[in-house]
Amino acid sequence: MYPRAFEYHRAGSLKEAAAMLGQLGEGAKLLAGGQSLIPLMKLRFANPTHLVDLNFVPDVSYVKEDKNTLRFGALTRHADIENSASVLRIPVIHDCAAGIADVQIRNRGTIGGSLAEADPSGDWAVVLSTLDTTIRCVRKKGSRTIALREFITDAYTTALEKDEVVSEISVKIPPKNSGGAYLAFKRTAPVYPTASAAVRLTMRGDRCMDAAIALGCVGLTVIKASEAEAVLRGQALNERTIGAAAEAARAATDPQPDMRGSAEYKRMLIAALVKRAIGIAVRRARGEQVEAEHIYA
Repeated sequence: MYPRAFEYHRAGSLKEAAAMLGQLGEGAKLLAGGQSLIPLMKLRFANPTHLVDLNFVPDVSYVKEDKNTLRFGALTRHADIENSASVLRIPVIHDCAAGIADVQIRNRGTIGGSLAEADPSGDWAVVLSTLDTTIRCVRKKGSRTIALREFITDAYTTALEKDEVVSEISVKIPPKNSGGAYLAFKRTAPVYPTASAAVRLTMRGDRCMDAAIALGCVGLTVIKASEAEAVLRGQALNERTIGAAAEAARAATDPQPDMRGSAEYKRMLIAALVKRAIGIAVRRARGEQVEAEHIYA
């Protein structure tokens, strides 16, 4: 099916794009990687009357290391993040970028577009929710910074104003002796996960000093498993504590049954993913080089 007719606009800067959004009104949509929007337009689930293309805006695709922070331009492609040497400072980010769909989609999709889409089945919001992440947004006049926890407000809904555009994502590098992992369960590489889990730990010997656990595809937004985190903090990590955290994460979910599986099936997946991700995060916190690959049905 072909999309409905629309007017095409090419932005020369993010501020110009923001101004266009303000002028063109509710019918205007931004085009970044297009990996979500274009399929929806072809199915006529999305019917913008104006399309503002960001792909010719200069200097908005980059990965920069600035002291204890990694900064990503909004139009940085997943593949560029996957192949960035700086990203190895935070391996869980590499897990995410390398596991998104297939090579074609990673070469086109963008981190800013993914976060602005706020798809409950997306990857980036899950991973970045375990880290100290902020989103910089620009408008025609001025800019502001929003913490990720306040940026996504509901399924497909963000705190962006009508005339705002995401310009940069900043992530604080975790302290020494930290490790993280992101795992998703998928039927095939190109599809969205049935369930996903991201874990970040800071260790002192065998004892967990800090923990962050985020769950994807099992709620309308990313679920922060705060009770599971509390189970781990200050405790020696062993089979008992890890099992208790996995069970607490399972209890935190609110999945809906769909073609990917029943609600109970997704809860079971979350428990298994959290348990495995904790194991990888602990080993990485000790300095081990460990692969974290998605699980396929």
